[in-house]
Amino acid sequence: MPRFSANISMLFCERPVLDRLAAARDAGFGAVEIQFPYEVGLDAIAAAQTRTGLPFAVMNFPVGDLMDGGPGLAAMPGREQAFQDGVAEAKLFAEVLRPRNVNVIVGWPPAELGRDACLATLIGNLRYAAAAMADIGVTVTVEPVNTRDRPGYFLSRSAEGIAAIDAAGHDNLAIEYDLYHMQIMEGDLVPTLERIIDRIGHIQFADTPGRGEPGTGEINFPFVFDAIDRLGYDGWIGAEYNPSGRTEDSLGWLKPYV
Repeated sequence: MPRFSANISMLFCERPVLDRLAAARDAGFGAVEIQFPYEVGLDAIAAAQTRTGLPFAVMNFPVGDLMDGGPGLAAMPGREQAFQDGVAEAKLFAEVLRPRNVNVIVGWPPAELGRDACLATLIGNLRYAAAAMADIGVTVTVEPVNTRDRPGYFLSRSAEGIAAIDAAGHDNLAIEYDLYHMQIMEGDLVPTLERIIDRIGHIQFADTPGRGEPGTGEINFPFVFDAIDRLGYDGWIGAEYNPSGRTEDSLGWLKPYV
Protein backbone atom coordinates (compact mmCIF):
# COMPACT_ATOMS: atom_id res chain seq x y z
CA MET A 1 0.00 0.00 0.00
CA PRO A 2 1.42 3.43 -0.89
CA ARG A 3 2.31 5.64 2.07
CA PHE A 4 1.44 9.33 1.87
CA SER A 5 2.88 12.41 3.54
CA ALA A 6 1.31 15.86 3.63
CA ASN A 7 3.39 18.88 2.74
CA ILE A 8 2.28 21.31 5.45
CA SER A 9 3.79 24.25 3.60
CA MET A 10 1.02 23.86 1.01
CA LEU A 11 -1.73 21.80 2.66
CA PHE A 12 -3.88 22.72 5.66
CA CYS A 13 -2.89 26.35 5.27
CA GLU A 14 -6.26 27.31 6.74
CA ARG A 15 -4.52 26.69 10.10
CA PRO A 16 -1.41 27.99 11.84
CA VAL A 17 1.58 25.97 10.74
CA LEU A 18 2.04 24.07 13.98
CA ASP A 19 -1.60 22.96 13.94
CA ARG A 20 -1.18 21.44 10.50
CA LEU A 21 0.58 18.34 11.79
CA ALA A 22 -2.46 17.27 13.78
CA ALA A 23 -4.72 18.10 10.84
CA ALA A 24 -2.60 15.88 8.58
CA ARG A 25 -2.73 13.03 11.09
CA ASP A 26 -6.49 13.36 11.47
CA ALA A 27 -6.94 13.32 7.68
CA GLY A 28 -5.13 9.99 7.40
CA PHE A 29 -1.60 10.96 6.41
CA GLY A 30 1.20 8.87 7.88
CA ALA A 31 3.88 11.56 7.76
CA VAL A 32 4.41 15.23 7.06
CA GLU A 33 6.96 17.28 5.19
CA ILE A 34 7.82 20.95 5.33
CA GLN A 35 9.70 23.11 2.89
CA PHE A 36 11.56 25.31 5.38
CA PRO A 37 11.20 24.57 9.11
CA TYR A 38 13.78 27.19 10.08
CA GLU A 39 11.39 30.11 10.33
CA VAL A 40 9.04 28.08 12.53
CA GLY A 41 11.72 27.28 15.12
CA LEU A 42 13.12 23.93 16.15
CA ASP A 43 11.64 23.70 19.64
CA ALA A 44 8.14 24.56 18.45
CA ILE A 45 8.05 22.17 15.55
CA ALA A 46 9.66 19.39 17.56
CA ALA A 47 6.96 19.78 20.21
CA ALA A 48 4.25 19.56 17.53
CA GLN A 49 5.87 16.43 16.15
CA THR A 50 5.95 14.87 19.61
CA ARG A 51 2.26 15.64 20.14
CA THR A 52 1.22 13.99 16.88
CA GLY A 53 3.80 11.23 16.58
CA LEU A 54 4.18 11.88 12.85
CA PRO A 55 7.56 11.38 11.21
CA PHE A 56 8.96 13.91 8.77
CA ALA A 57 9.42 12.63 5.23
CA VAL A 58 11.52 15.51 3.88
CA MET A 59 12.56 19.10 4.43
CA ASN A 60 14.76 21.38 2.36
CA PHE A 61 18.18 22.81 3.02
CA PRO A 62 18.28 26.61 3.39
CA VAL A 63 18.34 28.35 0.00
CA GLY A 64 19.72 31.82 0.63
CA ASP A 65 18.07 34.40 -1.60
CA LEU A 66 16.24 31.92 -3.83
CA MET A 67 12.78 32.55 -2.39
CA ASP A 68 13.23 36.27 -3.07
CA GLY A 69 14.06 35.67 -6.73
CA GLY A 70 17.81 35.19 -6.38
CA PRO A 71 19.84 32.27 -7.74
CA GLY A 72 20.13 30.40 -4.46
CA LEU A 73 23.20 28.66 -3.10
CA ALA A 74 23.62 25.11 -4.37
CA ALA A 75 24.93 25.80 -7.89
CA MET A 76 26.40 29.28 -7.37
CA PRO A 77 30.21 29.49 -7.55
CA GLY A 78 31.47 31.61 -4.68
CA ARG A 79 28.63 30.74 -2.32
CA GLU A 80 30.02 27.43 -1.11
CA GLN A 81 30.50 28.67 2.46
CA ALA A 82 26.92 29.91 2.63
CA PHE A 83 25.75 26.50 1.41
CA GLN A 84 27.86 24.76 4.06
CA ASP A 85 26.44 27.05 6.74
CA GLY A 86 22.98 26.01 5.54
CA VAL A 87 23.94 22.36 5.82
CA ALA A 88 25.00 22.95 9.41
CA GLU A 89 21.67 24.60 10.21
CA ALA A 90 19.71 21.82 8.52
CA LYS A 91 21.67 19.21 10.41
CA LEU A 92 20.69 20.76 13.75
CA PHE A 93 17.03 20.42 12.75
CA ALA A 94 17.49 16.96 11.27
CA GLU A 95 19.14 15.62 14.40
CA VAL A 96 15.92 16.38 16.29
CA LEU A 97 13.17 15.96 13.67
CA ARG A 98 14.79 12.91 12.03
CA PRO A 99 13.44 13.42 8.51
CA ARG A 100 13.98 10.59 6.08
CA ASN A 101 15.45 13.04 3.56
CA VAL A 102 16.78 16.59 3.33
CA ASN A 103 16.42 18.06 -0.15
CA VAL A 104 18.73 20.35 -2.13
CA ILE A 105 16.88 23.01 -4.13
CA VAL A 106 19.34 23.85 -6.88
CA GLY A 107 18.01 27.19 -8.15
CA TRP A 108 18.90 29.09 -11.29
CA PRO A 109 22.45 30.45 -11.44
CA PRO A 110 23.00 33.10 -14.13
CA ALA A 111 23.76 31.57 -17.53
CA GLU A 112 26.81 33.80 -17.98
CA LEU A 113 28.60 31.90 -15.22
CA GLY A 114 28.74 28.86 -17.51
CA ARG A 115 27.03 25.53 -16.94
CA ASP A 116 30.27 23.64 -16.30
CA ALA A 117 31.32 25.91 -13.43
CA CYS A 118 27.87 25.81 -11.86
CA LEU A 119 27.64 22.04 -12.23
CA ALA A 120 31.04 21.60 -10.58
CA THR A 121 29.83 23.75 -7.68
CA LEU A 122 26.63 21.73 -7.36
CA ILE A 123 28.52 18.44 -7.42
CA GLY A 124 30.86 19.59 -4.66
CA ASN A 125 27.97 20.85 -2.56
CA LEU A 126 26.04 17.61 -2.98
CA ARG A 127 29.08 15.63 -1.89
CA TYR A 128 29.53 17.86 1.16
CA ALA A 129 25.86 17.64 2.19
CA ALA A 130 25.74 13.88 1.67
CA ALA A 131 28.73 13.33 3.94
CA ALA A 132 27.37 15.64 6.63
CA MET A 133 23.95 13.98 6.71
CA ALA A 134 25.34 10.45 6.50
CA ASP A 135 26.62 10.98 10.04
CA ILE A 136 23.02 11.03 11.31
CA GLY A 137 21.48 8.57 8.85
CA VAL A 138 19.53 11.08 6.76
CA THR A 139 19.53 10.85 2.95
CA VAL A 140 20.24 13.91 0.79
CA THR A 141 18.07 14.33 -2.30
CA VAL A 142 18.19 16.75 -5.20
CA GLU A 143 15.08 17.72 -7.14
CA PRO A 144 14.69 18.44 -10.87
CA VAL A 145 12.07 21.17 -11.43
CA ASN A 146 10.15 22.11 -14.57
CA THR A 147 11.29 25.13 -16.57
CA ARG A 148 7.78 26.21 -17.56
CA ASP A 149 7.03 27.41 -14.04
CA ARG A 150 10.64 28.27 -13.26
CA PRO A 151 12.50 29.32 -16.41
CA GLY A 152 16.22 28.69 -16.25
CA TYR A 153 16.07 26.16 -13.42
CA PHE A 154 19.42 24.35 -13.41
CA LEU A 155 18.20 20.73 -13.19
CA SER A 156 14.98 20.05 -15.04
CA ARG A 157 15.01 16.36 -15.96
CA SER A 158 15.41 13.16 -14.00
CA ALA A 159 18.49 12.16 -15.99
CA GLU A 160 20.16 15.45 -15.05
CA GLY A 161 19.52 14.81 -11.38
CA ILE A 162 20.91 11.29 -11.59
CA ALA A 163 23.97 12.50 -13.49
CA ALA A 164 24.66 15.08 -10.77
CA ILE A 165 24.48 12.59 -7.92
CA ASP A 166 26.56 10.08 -9.87
CA ALA A 167 29.23 12.73 -10.40
CA ALA A 168 29.18 13.57 -6.69
CA GLY A 169 29.98 9.93 -6.03
CA HIS A 170 28.49 9.53 -2.55
CA ASP A 171 26.14 6.69 -1.68
CA ASN A 172 24.02 8.95 0.54
CA LEU A 173 22.46 10.72 -2.45
CA ALA A 174 19.19 10.18 -4.31
CA ILE A 175 16.77 12.25 -6.35
CA GLU A 176 13.46 13.72 -5.31
CA TYR A 177 11.07 12.82 -8.12
CA ASP A 178 8.08 15.15 -8.37
CA LEU A 179 5.33 13.77 -10.61
CA TYR A 180 4.07 17.27 -11.36
CA HIS A 181 7.42 18.61 -12.56
CA MET A 182 8.35 15.47 -14.48
CA GLN A 183 4.97 15.14 -16.21
CA ILE A 184 5.59 18.62 -17.62
CA MET A 185 9.20 17.98 -18.61
CA GLU A 186 9.20 14.30 -19.62
CA GLY A 187 5.86 12.56 -19.43
CA ASP A 188 6.14 8.75 -19.41
CA LEU A 189 5.89 8.74 -15.62
CA VAL A 190 5.46 5.00 -15.09
CA PRO A 191 8.13 3.85 -17.57
CA THR A 192 10.53 6.34 -16.00
CA LEU A 193 9.71 5.16 -12.49
CA GLU A 194 10.25 1.58 -13.60
CA ARG A 195 13.68 2.53 -14.87
CA ILE A 196 14.96 4.69 -12.01
CA ILE A 197 12.99 3.73 -8.89
CA ASP A 198 16.15 2.61 -7.11
CA ARG A 199 17.62 6.12 -7.53
CA ILE A 200 14.64 7.88 -5.94
CA GLY A 201 14.70 8.91 -2.29
CA HIS A 202 11.39 10.75 -2.20
CA ILE A 203 8.36 11.21 -4.47
CA GLN A 204 6.02 14.21 -4.53
CA PHE A 205 2.95 14.96 -6.60
CA ALA A 206 0.38 17.43 -7.84
CA ASP A 207 -1.82 17.28 -10.92
CA THR A 208 -1.03 19.14 -14.09
CA PRO A 209 -1.87 21.63 -15.40
CA GLY A 210 -2.54 23.87 -12.43
CA ARG A 211 -0.69 22.04 -9.63
CA GLY A 212 -3.96 21.06 -7.99
CA GLU A 213 -5.04 17.90 -6.21
CA PRO A 214 -5.39 14.57 -8.07
CA GLY A 215 -8.42 14.62 -10.33
CA THR A 216 -8.06 18.25 -11.39
CA GLY A 217 -5.78 17.53 -14.34
CA GLU A 218 -4.37 14.92 -16.67
CA ILE A 219 -2.38 12.48 -14.51
CA ASN A 220 -3.92 9.05 -13.87
CA PHE A 221 -2.97 8.93 -10.21
CA PRO A 222 -4.45 5.53 -9.26
CA PHE A 223 -2.42 3.99 -12.07
CA VAL A 224 0.77 5.80 -11.05
CA PHE A 225 0.34 5.09 -7.33
CA ASP A 226 -0.28 1.42 -8.03
CA ALA A 227 2.89 1.31 -10.14
CA ILE A 228 4.94 2.92 -7.38
CA ASP A 229 3.64 0.32 -4.93
CA ARG A 230 4.27 -2.52 -7.37
CA LEU A 231 7.86 -1.39 -7.83
CA GLY A 232 8.55 -1.85 -4.13
CA TYR A 233 9.17 1.78 -3.25
CA ASP A 234 9.20 2.00 0.55
CA GLY A 235 9.41 5.77 1.01
CA TRP A 236 6.73 8.40 1.39
CA ILE A 237 4.74 9.93 -1.46
CA GLY A 238 4.31 13.59 -0.67
CA ALA A 239 1.14 15.54 -1.43
CA GLU A 240 2.51 18.93 -2.47
CA TYR A 241 -0.32 20.65 -4.30
CA ASN A 242 -2.47 23.76 -4.17
CA PRO A 243 -5.90 22.63 -2.90
CA SER A 244 -8.79 23.90 -4.99
CA GLY A 245 -10.63 24.76 -1.79
CA ARG A 246 -10.48 23.73 1.84
CA THR A 247 -7.73 21.10 2.18
CA GLU A 248 -10.01 18.44 3.65
CA ASP A 249 -12.33 18.85 0.68
CA SER A 250 -9.46 18.04 -1.70
CA LEU A 251 -8.65 14.63 -0.18
CA GLY A 252 -11.00 12.34 -2.07
CA TRP A 253 -7.99 10.75 -3.75
CA LEU A 254 -6.64 9.65 -0.35
CA LYS A 255 -9.69 7.69 0.80
CA PRO A 256 -8.81 4.37 -0.92
CA TYR A 257 -5.49 4.31 0.93
CA VAL A 258 -6.53 4.99 4.54
